[in-house]
Formats: sequence, C-alpha cells, structure tokens
Amino acid sequence: MQVNPPVFFVSAGLILAFVLIGALFAGQAGRLFAAVQATIIVDFGWFYVVAVAGFLLFVLFLMMSRYGDVKLGPDESEPDYSYLSWFAMLFSAGMGIGLLFFGVAEPIQHYALPPVGQGRTIDSARQAMVLTFFHWGLHAWAIYIVVGLALAYFAFRRGLPLTIRSSLYPLIGKRIHGPIGHAIDIFAVIGTMFGVATSLGFGVLQVNAGFAHLFGLPTGTLVQVVLIAVITGMATLSAVAGLDKGIRRLSELNIILAVALLAFVLLAGSTVFLLQAYVQNVGAYLGSLVQRTFRMYAYEPNAWFGDWTLFYWGWWISWSPFVGMFIARISRGRTIREFVVGVLLVPSLFTFLWMTVFGNTAIQMDMSGVADIATTAANNMPVALFETLDHLPLSIIASTLATLLVITFFVTSADSGALVIDTITSGDAPNPPVWQRVFWAVSAGVVAAVLLLAGGLEALQTAAIASALPFTLIMVFICYGLLRALQMEGKGAPTDLSNVADADGDHGLGWQQRLATILHYHERDEVTGFLTGTARDALDAVAAQMRDRGLSPAVAEGEDHLAMIVPHAERGAFHYTIRLRSFRAPSFAWAETRRMQKDDRLHYRAVASSPDSDQPHDVTGYSTEQLINDLLNRYARFRHARRME
Repeated sequence: MQVNPPVFFVSAGLILAFVLIGALFAGQAGRLFAAVQATIIVDFGWFYVVAVAGFLLFVLFLMMSRYGDVKLGPDESEPDYSYLSWFAMLFSAGMGIGLLFFGVAEPIQHYALPPVGQGRTIDSARQAMVLTFFHWGLHAWAIYIVVGLALAYFAFRRGLPLTIRSSLYPLIGKRIHGPIGHAIDIFAVIGTMFGVATSLGFGVLQVNAGFAHLFGLPTGTLVQVVLIAVITGMATLSAVAGLDKGIRRLSELNIILAVALLAFVLLAGSTVFLLQAYVQNVGAYLGSLVQRTFRMYAYEPNAWFGDWTLFYWGWWISWSPFVGMFIARISRGRTIREFVVGVLLVPSLFTFLWMTVFGNTAIQMDMSGVADIATTAANNMPVALFETLDHLPLSIIASTLATLLVITFFVTSADSGALVIDTITSGDAPNPPVWQRVFWAVSAGVVAAVLLLAGGLEALQTAAIASALPFTLIMVFICYGLLRALQMEGKGAPTDLSNVADADGDHGLGWQQRLATILHYHERDEVTGFLTGTARDALDAVAAQMRDRGLSPAVAEGEDHLAMIVPHAERGAFHYTIRLRSFRAPSFAWAETRRMQKDDRLHYRAVASSPDSDQPHDVTGYSTEQLINDLLNRYARFRHARRME
C-alpha cells in the first residue's frame, strides 16, 4: 500500500457507510436526500451564488493583473505541450457524459417550462439557450480554474505535493501535513466521489435509453445497476491493464466520436439556422451575464432554481478536484494568463456550440410540430436525445454513435476519477499500486448504483449539491491562499547560482562543472548521499550559528527530504526544504504512456524550496558554502517580507 492512512481509511469508511445505509435503507435514504436538498437550497443557496460569482471575478482579476505573467513552474520552464495539443486535452476535459445527457434535455425543458413566463414561445426559446449557456459556461470553468491553478502553482512553482491541501500552505503552513490537511483532502475525495458517481448515474440512464431505443432493452433500476456493473468492470480492466495506450486512445476516440456526432447533427439539421443561433446565443448570454449570475428568484420562489442552477454549481464544485488536477497536470510552464484564457474560453466556446446544435435542433423540431420532444423530455429525459436523432437522416447510425460515446465517456470518467482520488489518498505517491485505483473505480460504480436505488435523479442531484458544500468553503480559502502566495512573488532579489559564489572561487563551480552537473543523469543514491552529506552539513552549520544568536532552529531529515524550520512567534516560521525529486517524460493527461515498472529509469535532483518566499530550484551539485548562501538569501527575503528588519 502507498497511502496517506488518515485520508484513505477515513474517506473509504465514510463512503462505505453511505453505501451500506443507501443499500439497506433505500426508502429512508431517498427521503433524507430530499430533505437535505431542500435545506441546502433554502438556507445555503445564496452562499453558492456568491461563491461562484466570486470565483469568476477572482480568475478574471488574475488574468488581467500583473500576476498573469507568473509561470506555473520555474521562470525558465517551457510548456510540456503545444497550444494545439493543450487545447485538444482541454477539449477532452470539457466533454463528458453531461453534454450528451443534457445537450437536448436541458434546453428543451427550459423552453417548455421556463423559470418565469410562458413556455413554448419564441421568447422562452431564446431564454432557454441563455440559461443553458449560463449553467455550462464561464462560471463552470472558473470553478475548475480556481482548483487547477492553485494545484499547478503550488506543485510546479513552489515544489509542494500535488494535493488539495498544498494550496492552503500560505494560510496554515506546515499544518497542511496534520489533521487540518487530512480533513481538506477527505472533503476533496468525498466531493470527487459523488461528483463522478453523479456523472456515472446520468451516463447509465443515457446508455439504458440508448439500448432501449436500439434493441428494445427494458428500462428500469435493475437494468441500470447491471449496466453500471458491466461498464465499471470495463473501467476496472483498463486500470488493471496499466493502459499502455488504452486511456490515451480511448480519450482520442471520445474526441473523434463527439466531433463526428456534432458535425452530423449540424449538417443534417438546419445548418445556417444553427450557425446564426450560435452567434446570437453567445451574444445574449454575454449580455445577461451579470443579471443571471446573481438572480436567485427571491421574488418568485420556485423549485427550478434548486433543480437546475444550484445543482450545477454543486456538480461543478464536486468535480473541481478531478478536472482541476487534470488541467493542472497538463499546464506546467504556462503563464497564469495563458492558463485562465485557455481554460476559460476554449472549452466554453465548444460547449456553447454543442448545446446550440443539439438544443436548438430539438427546440426547432418542437416549435415546428415535427416532434413533441418537450413532452418526451418531461417524462423521460434520457430519451429526448434519441427522439431528436430519430427525426434526422441515418438516425440508427447516429443513435448507435451516441450510445457508444456515452459508454466510452463512462469508462474514461470512472478510470480517470479513480486515478485522481488515488492521487489524493496516496499523498501524491509517484507510483501507487494498481489495486488502489481499482478500488476507487469500483467504489464510484457502487456509489452510482446506490444513488439510483435510493432515489434516481433526485438522489444524484442531492449528492452533488450536498457533497460540494464543505468544499465550496475550502475553495474560498484556496483563493485567498493563492493570492497571498502570488503577493510574495518578486519580493527581494532573485536567487541563482551566480549570486551565491564566485564561479572561479574556492566555493564556486566552474562552467565545465556546472554543465556536467546539469547534464549528468543522477541516480537516486547520488542525490540521497548529497542530502545526508553536503546538505546536512550546511543546514547544521547555519542552525548552530542561529542558536548562538538566540533562535531555535530545528533540522529534520526524512527519507526523501531535509528541512530547516526557524520559528518566529507571531511572525510565523521560516522553512527551507531540500527534497529529492524524480523526473520523467510527461504523459498525455491522465494516460500512462506505459505501465510503470520498478526498474523505470528516473532522473533525480535535489530541489530547494521555501514555500512562503520563492519558487523551488535545483541545487544538485552545490557546495556546502553555496547551500548556506542560498539558504541565507531566502531567509533574508523571509525577514524582509515579515518586516523583521
């Protein structure tokens, strides 16, 4: 096992308790879900609205401020992927089961039953697309950006583990490694689990409707539970296989199938009308953005607000650790401005196109009397997509393609979600055993099945909204912590090798030696010896001098790190850490380029960091004197920032 025991066992225990209660007391659980959802909507709806609006304003501020030039990694780092590859992976992250499930069902329902006003009118058709864009647009991706940006910044620029707790280091310091940090990661695991399970629940409803449409398979909870078991089994097999090319090719297949289905509906339907509607819908959405953001229907209370807007805000927040970690991993080397612009606009514009093509096609059919899709959606939401495709040419092929696409999204969502949860519960271990990911993949399928048994769609909505509530508060602190960390950027003079010693002096490295150090392939034992020898001597020497001057430094040595901590009462503590870091070629999103083996050749370096003063940098090959100077430079910057000089 490679786990963080408090996070792994507490998360697994809570999920197991939920599964048992939901399975053994389905009726009572269903009533409990309904009561919980009603309470959250009435008492905490305002909090979701204000928080999500704040997240959007926060990321726009970062994009336009001087912080936009900060890189997600060392200043000399370059992006791991070209713009084309990066946008393709953002496109893949932006796609999912939800677009297939809601692509027709949501616009047609808002058209038939708008929150305010008469249904099935031209005005309600316009409003339907604005509401759909509102739920799937900038606000959703702003939520993902908050988590993804914080993860990328603290992992790649500050050298902290790629876990949610690291983003709160500026606020709670080393306590991220204690109970507070464990609680943060547990909330992230629970939110991610219910967010993924909600998506899987919607997905199996859509698969069941597709099989019923194509093959006459009956619809019902029992059939859906069997389908969950079968498709979760496929996801488990993909995890066990190590996926030399599996998930990568499956992700690429998702993109190809999605674009093919989109192009088919666009060309087979009213192409010119859909393109005109796309432009007009985007304009209407932007024109009503501020009003829609803060509208809670306080003067005309109805169930629509909780069933739609709050459900989506909860769903996106519960998914944010998953999608956030996905986009963080593929964005190293980008600037904050590039990150925000790319993640905010590219997936949103594609999603708007998808919703326009499918939603306006269905609305046009309903308005013209070709089909009564609104009634179908009201009675059975998953069937609305297939009824729309039925009235286009080659409907059987299109329906088969849509069903296949849902299945592939189901498999990739289960496997990728399990990998994210495994990363959090293992404390960002570099190569945890496959069985741990299998455990979480199976757990997601079981939770989805229990939710369907305990209340169907309402239970799925409640799970998303309720599990997101505590994590929303954590995200507020993540924003504050990220802002505090960014405010420390540029404090004091930069630290590099040329500043710590004369290159030709007794303590410096000549350029030939520096080049050899940079190009040398360092084995683990070499860097471990550097930590226990040269680095330990440097930190002990500084600690001894500090004690002579009345300070109380502590030097701690772990298996893969060496750290000095100097407490300064209410001013906080100075931290200087040299950590063993391994490097290998980046993988495609969450895909493993090959199954990791124990004898994989990795490149090891010694990386020094002081999270509350500067970005980490490579100190492999430094002399004792150079390390002392590097530490003192960072300590001087710490004292300057805390106004101690």
